Amino acid sequence: MNKITLRQTVIPLITVAIICFLWFGPIRISYIENIIIAIVIIIANYIEYKGKPFAALGFQREKFTFKNIFLLAPLVALGLFALYVFAVVPGITKLTGVPIDYSNFEQLRGNLPACAIALLVVWATAGFGEEIIFRGYFMRQFVKFFGESKISMVLNIVLFACFFGFMHRYQGITGQLVTGFVGGLLALLFYLRKYDLWFIIAVHGFFDTIALICIYFGLA
Repeated sequence: MNKITLRQTVIPLITVAIICFLWFGPIRISYIENIIIAIVIIIANYIEYKGKPFAALGFQREKFTFKNIFLLAPLVALGLFALYVFAVVPGITKLTGVPIDYSNFEQLRGNLPACAIALLVVWATAGFGEEIIFRGYFMRQFVKFFGESKISMVLNIVLFACFFGFMHRYQGITGQLVTGFVGGLLALLFYLRKYDLWFIIAVHGFFDTIALICIYFGLA
C-alpha cells in the first residue's frame, strides 16, 4: 500500500464531515442534496489528487464505450431488476412481513410529465449522485486506507451496502433491506469491473428508468 499523506487523510475527513452535515444537519435541500455532495467530492478530490479528481473516482475514459454504456449496462440493469422483482423483494417482504413503502412515488402513476421530470432527477441524483458518493468516493477511500484484501473488500461492500440501505429509510424497513442488498450488488459489480464508475452509473440509471416505467404503468 502506498504511503498516505497528511493531505490524503485530512481532506477526506473534512469531506465526510461536510457530507454528514448536508445529509443529517438542520438544512434540508431535498432533491439537489446528492448533486451538491457530488460537487463537493469532485472539488475535494481535485485538491487531494492534484487536479485529477475524476480518475480517482473511477471515471475511466477507455471504458466509456457504446458497448459498455448502451448495450451491456442496460442488460445488466434488466437482469438486476428481474432479480429485484422476482426474488429480492418477495423474499425480504416475507421476512419482514411488511411491503415496501412506495408512497413517495404515488404521484407518478399515469403522470407522464411528472415521470419525465423524475427520470431526469433520478439520473442526476441517484445514477450520478449516489454512485459518485457511495461507490466512487466512499468505496475508493476505504480501499485507499484499508487495501484490497478479501476481508477488507467484504467489509467495504457490506458496510456501504448497509449505509446505502439506511439512506433509503423513507421506504420502510423492507425498502431499506432491499435497497441495501441491491447496493451491495452494485458495489460488488464496481469491484469486479475494476472500479469502472461509468458502468455502474449507467446500470443504476437504467435500473431506475425501468422502475419508473413500471411505476408509471402501475406495475409496482
